[in-house]
Amino acid sequence: MRRYEFRSVTGEHIPVPDPSALVHLQFRRFAGCPICNLHLQSFVARHAEINAAGIREVAFFHSPAAELAEHTADLPFATVADPDKDIYRQFGIESSPRALLDPRSWPAIIRGSALTLRGRFRAPAGRQAGGRLGLPADFLIAPDGVVLAAKYGTHADDQWSVDELLARAATGHR
Repeated sequence: MRRYEFRSVTGEHIPVPDPSALVHLQFRRFAGCPICNLHLQSFVARHAEINAAGIREVAFFHSPAAELAEHTADLPFATVADPDKDIYRQFGIESSPRALLDPRSWPAIIRGSALTLRGRFRAPAGRQAGGRLGLPADFLIAPDGVVLAAKYGTHADDQWSVDELLARAATGHR
């Protein structure tokens, strides 16, 4: 894998691979995405466990940095803005109508939207720079740059759970 140097919305430099940790790159959809908010909260709740497993979390969104910072300021891990989807393209991550049309994504859409309406999550902007049809993806990268595992989502709620991430990290393969 080639080496990358990303910059988080807080200005932190993020080397990938990281010579001292596994790196979990999460490619989410847009800032304020109700599905993404639900998913990220499961990673927030288990952040200490993820850290203890030697994994560094980095979440990407196809939103502008200023907008993303408003939605992710309370997350305990780095977030990276990629509104033009340059990094998404480099990693082969697509957009598709099936992101929202697949019935398997509907329960998360309903739960996340209900929590947004109740004020638990900030509502997304009306227009999204990268659109609303992004698909998620996950990559687990070893300190030597080897991609230990990758998942390209087939719908908007198709990403690794914390348990799946920890299992992949423990075994070091798919």
